[in-house]
Amino acid sequence: MFKVTRLAARQDLSRPLVNSLHDWLQEERAKLSRHNKVAKAINYMFEKAGRWQAFTAFLHDGRICLTNNAAERALRGEALGRKSWLFAGSERGGVRAAAMHTLIVTAKMNDIDPQAWLADVLARLPDMPVSRIRELLPWHWKTRPLAEAA
Repeated sequence: MFKVTRLAARQDLSRPLVNSLHDWLQEERAKLSRHNKVAKAINYMFEKAGRWQAFTAFLHDGRICLTNNAAERALRGEALGRKSWLFAGSERGGVRAAAMHTLIVTAKMNDIDPQAWLADVLARLPDMPVSRIRELLPWHWKTRPLAEAA
C-alpha cells in the first residue's frame, strides 16, 4: 500500500521535475563546448542508453529508495573495522571472519538482533537434528519461549 502511495506521489511530484531536468540538461549541453567539464558530466548521463533509465527508475517503482543512505550506513561498519580485520591471523581466519560478518548482516537484514540470534542458535545447535537446521537461518528463526529455553 505504501509503495503504491509513494509511486503515485513520485508520478505527480517528481516526474515533472525530472522531465524539466532532462530538458534543461539537453539545452545546457547544446550551449557548452564538448571539452567543458560540465558538458562531459552531462554527456556521461546521456551517452549510454541505460544511465538515464537507471537514474529515473524510481519513477516507475515505488520500492526504489531515492537515497543510498541505507547502503552508506551498512558500509560504515566495514570502514570502521577495516584495520582490525587485517589481523584476522591467517587466510582461514579471514574466511571465518567473513562468514561471521555475513551471518550478522543477514540477521540485521531480517530485523533480528544478531547477538540474540547467535546466542540462541549456538545454544540450540548441539541438540538440533540436521534435518531441522534450516529453522535456525535468520529468515526462519523464531526465539524460543522462555520455558523451553530453561
